Amino acid sequence: MNRPPALLWFAVLLLLLLPTAAGRVLLDLVGGVALVLLALPLLLTGLGWIGWKVLQSRMVTCPACGTASVKGVERCPACGTSMPVGSTASASANNAVPASDVTIDVSAQEVNSDS
Repeated sequence: MNRPPALLWFAVLLLLLLPTAAGRVLLDLVGGVALVLLALPLLLTGLGWIGWKVLQSRMVTCPACGTASVKGVERCPACGTSMPVGSTASASANNAVPASDVTIDVSAQEVNSDS
């Protein structure tokens, strides 16, 4: 493997240590690259969060089955129920039926197997 000569490393070290214009440019370049590498994940996280919120605002929930779909569809893609016009995800969530009203009560019964 070809290694850079020691003279090249010595020249780079001198540029960093000596207060010359070339040394300042090299330090500014290294600082700029480090700043971009640190700021880029934060910027992408912020853009992803904004995209998620925009996607959430464009979703509507089916009042019959609870399937989420894009706003503007006429029928639910899962159950075929017609979607209310002008509804939003928060409006359909407010009209939701409590789970205790739609649960099925199951009771155990003894079965005689003498037949």
